[in-house]
Amino acid sequence: MQLQVMNSPFTEKQAELLNRVLPSLSESQQLWLSGYLSGYHNRASVSATGLQNPSATALQKSGTVQATKELTILFGSQTGNSQGLAEEISEKLKNMEYQVTLTPMNEFKVKDLKKLTLLLIIVSTHGEGDPPDTALPFYEFLQSHRAPKLNDLHFSVLALGDSSYEFFCQTGKQLDERLEELGAKRLSPRVDCDLDYDEPAAQWFEDVAQSLKKMVEAASGESAGEGAFVSAVPSSTPEQLKYSRTNPFRAEILENINLNGRGSNKETRHLELSLEGSNFQFEPGDSIGIYPENDEELVHLIIKELQLDPNESVPINNQGEVRSLLEALKNHYEITVLSKPLLEKASKFNEKLQAFIESEEDVRDYLKGRDLLDLARDFSSWNISAVELVGILRKMPARLYSIASSYQSNPDEVHLTIGTVRYEANGRKRNGVCSVHCAEKGKHGEFLSIYVQKNPNFRLPSDPDTPIIMIGPGTGVAPFRSFLEEREEIEAKGKSWLFFGDQHFVTDFLYQVEWQRWLKNGVLTNMDVAFSRDTEKKVYVQHRMLEKSREIYNWLEEGAHVYVCGDEKNMAKDVNSTLLEILEKEGGMSSEAASAYLADMQQEKRYQRDVY
Repeated sequence: MQLQVMNSPFTEKQAELLNRVLPSLSESQQLWLSGYLSGYHNRASVSATGLQNPSATALQKSGTVQATKELTILFGSQTGNSQGLAEEISEKLKNMEYQVTLTPMNEFKVKDLKKLTLLLIIVSTHGEGDPPDTALPFYEFLQSHRAPKLNDLHFSVLALGDSSYEFFCQTGKQLDERLEELGAKRLSPRVDCDLDYDEPAAQWFEDVAQSLKKMVEAASGESAGEGAFVSAVPSSTPEQLKYSRTNPFRAEILENINLNGRGSNKETRHLELSLEGSNFQFEPGDSIGIYPENDEELVHLIIKELQLDPNESVPINNQGEVRSLLEALKNHYEITVLSKPLLEKASKFNEKLQAFIESEEDVRDYLKGRDLLDLARDFSSWNISAVELVGILRKMPARLYSIASSYQSNPDEVHLTIGTVRYEANGRKRNGVCSVHCAEKGKHGEFLSIYVQKNPNFRLPSDPDTPIIMIGPGTGVAPFRSFLEEREEIEAKGKSWLFFGDQHFVTDFLYQVEWQRWLKNGVLTNMDVAFSRDTEKKVYVQHRMLEKSREIYNWLEEGAHVYVCGDEKNMAKDVNSTLLEILEKEGGMSSEAASAYLADMQQEKRYQRDVY
């Protein structure tokens, strides 16, 4: 229907524009426009008469109304989990028409913190309660006396961690407490997530979304309505059907080779898995998550000790799926690691354990090297059902392994380097759940449940002409095999230097033939090795670094990127100290200047670590 100029309040030009636009609008667009104009008119009327919701007035005075749709998400991630969650949540909030700024903590300008009104923090805890490398600058600023008062800030923290560590989610807890000290107000309470973080993270987001909704309503003096947040709920799209952490791919094992020679104290497996049909893509530095199986004999012993029925049905998730207790403990729940939260939950079913956990020191000592069978045996007289048992256990977490191959070179395969863990503790032989599962059952034609874990914090330089220094003893050398495969494939011209160490030259020189080939064709420029058990005095990679300190310093001055992969507690800390020593010695720097130099390298992504 055409508008008649003589019977409408519009000018001829306005009527002409409306006549052109209205016929092109869909029914839903017309309804939206109708509601928008009505709301616009109501708000204008309220403003003109001075009648306004008191809470909305208060929010407007504080500046919150203007910022309710402007929201910042900061993430601190070591392995990529926090970043992945942050990206998902950012997309959901954008669908809810928020203006989202998504930033890693090490790229956030801390001087802008006091300008924010809405902030979400998603951060993991690394090692023994430490912030991830990428979170360190923001963490240190917030804890310092330079941190500003944040009385206008509304925030919420999602903390990721591993409850088997004493300082579970410590970084998230500290940031949450510090923001409150600085005057910020919580949108919703902090949530601490264990390795199985999907459900608690989803609930945290729902709580945050509801708080944001209430703030918008209070600011506008209107109800956002039930449909306001519908777009935040994921729809059933083909995207969801992709293989992922929650929907792993069954990868066929193509090769499973022991890389160690006869007589070695170690067993390091080289696995090659088929990715055909997975649509997986990855980059050097990414990891593969493997969902293992628990040892069936161990499962039977636990069930027998607790006098339970292995065939009793128990839940395996919140969607109502059930399995037999035997299958649930074998495939779905973790039984080889004890944690303080687990002991606290279990104490409800055992009086002796209730008394025992009152001593924190005793608990700390007891957790080392023990599993669920130890707990069942050490504290008799259990009064626990099969359903109650799985109710106190955490879900089986995937184990992450650095990818040891290049997608560019092998697009239908992925290679892994896995050190098999076997040891004895507290009078019993123990096995690493995933490593032994891969070693003993990982034969050609069998399958592993896997997914790709992106790690944007461990990446080759964007410029292939940039020199790189790689430090990776033992299985820590895995990503550097992928680095060099990639550099060979793209014909990178930049220099490369590998420091590798293990126990014995004859039996433990992992991928020796490949390194020698790359040295010969120039893909690998330098290689220094340290075999700690071949000499009277143990020699490690950091000792080889000191021997080449002048050359390393020259490479750093030329802009080389440094990569470290492997054990955090000892090796990575020693390597970090060695780099500082090299900077002081060869660069004539003070300890403070050397630390600042390394910090700048981290900020520029020239010093990256994949440590565990």
